[in-house]
Amino acid sequence: MMRDGTLPVSGPGRVGAMKNWRYIGMHAVAAATFIFLLQRYGLNATLESSLLWALTFGGCAAGLAYAQSNR
Repeated sequence: MMRDGTLPVSGPGRVGAMKNWRYIGMHAVAAATFIFLLQRYGLNATLESSLLWALTFGGCAAGLAYAQSNR
């Protein structure tokens, strides 16, 4: 059990890198789904607008998750 709040880092080409991509993808999909549902059903936006916002927020979430995974 680690008390300093850090996770062990895998070497290059290890399974740890694959897990990072999975988390980045999951983060992007979750953000895109959330904003799509909020726009489409919560704010009654058009389908095109909701999809555009979902794509934008998903991309931003993926970028943020990528930056955080490389800290």
